[in-house]
Amino acid sequence: MIAAPELTAATAQAWLASGLPAMLVRVGATRGSVPREEGVTMLVSADAVAGTIGGGHLEWEAIARARAALAQGHTAPDEWRVSLGPTLGQCCGGALSLHFEPLSAQSLAAWAAPPPRFRLQLYGAGHVGRAIAQACTTLPCTVRWLDERDDEFPAATLPAHIHTVAAQPLEDEVADAQPGDFHLILTHSHALDLALTHAVLQRGDAGWLGLIGSATKRARFEHRLAERGHPPAALAQMVCPIGLAGISGKEPGVIAAAVVAQMLLHSHPY
Repeated sequence: MIAAPELTAATAQAWLASGLPAMLVRVGATRGSVPREEGVTMLVSADAVAGTIGGGHLEWEAIARARAALAQGHTAPDEWRVSLGPTLGQCCGGALSLHFEPLSAQSLAAWAAPPPRFRLQLYGAGHVGRAIAQACTTLPCTVRWLDERDDEFPAATLPAHIHTVAAQPLEDEVADAQPGDFHLILTHSHALDLALTHAVLQRGDAGWLGLIGSATKRARFEHRLAERGHPPAALAQMVCPIGLAGISGKEPGVIAAAVVAQMLLHSHPY
C-alpha cells in the first residue's frame, strides 16, 4: 500500500509513472460553509489516498465513488454536486461540486498544485532548525534549508518542497532569495546570525524576518546593526524573540510549533 498523506505534484507523478490506476478528485464551485476551498485536490487509488478534501462523510463518500469508478474502468470525467446538509447530514450547511477524473498525463498537466503559503529561507540545521523543517514537511510551503555543515542535515529523504543547501560563507546565500521570502535565522553561531541578519536587512525585501534569541540578544543585535547603518524602522521588522506570544517552552518541537504558526499568521498564498 502506498502511504502518501499529502498530495504533491511529485506524488501524482510517481503514481502515474508506476502505472497505478488512480482518480483525481477536485473541489469545484462552492457555496456557503464547506470543508475545503475550491481547487483542492485529492488522489485516490484502490488502496491509498493522498491529500484531503476535508475529511468526514464527504471525503469518505468521495473516496468510495472514486474507487467504484476505478473498479468499473471509467475513463471519462464526472461531477457530483452535493448539498452537505440534505445529502450527507453534515452541519456545514454549504454546497459544492466534486470533479472526478482518471489520473493521466493530460489531467496531471492541467492540475494546479496549491500555491505555497510562504517561501522560507531557513538558516541553521541544529535541533530547532530540524524541528521547524519537520513541521514544514506537510505544509503548502517551500523551504530552502541552509547550513555550513552538510552532515547536520538528516539522512532521510525530504519532501520535494524542502531543499537543503550546504554552503560557506552562508551569508552569501541570502542573495539567492526571492523578494517576499521569509527568513528564519537560527544557526550555531551568534556571529553568523548577525551576518545573516545584516545581509537580509540590506536586501530590504523580506516578507518576514525571524531571529532566534532572547530580548537581550535582540538589544545587542539592534545596537550592532545600527552601527552598520540600519535605521530603526528596518530593525523594527526583525522578530526576536520568535514564536507566538503565550506559548512557553524551549523544547525544539514546542518552538517549532510556535514559530510555524507565527509564520502562517503572516503568510499569504503566492
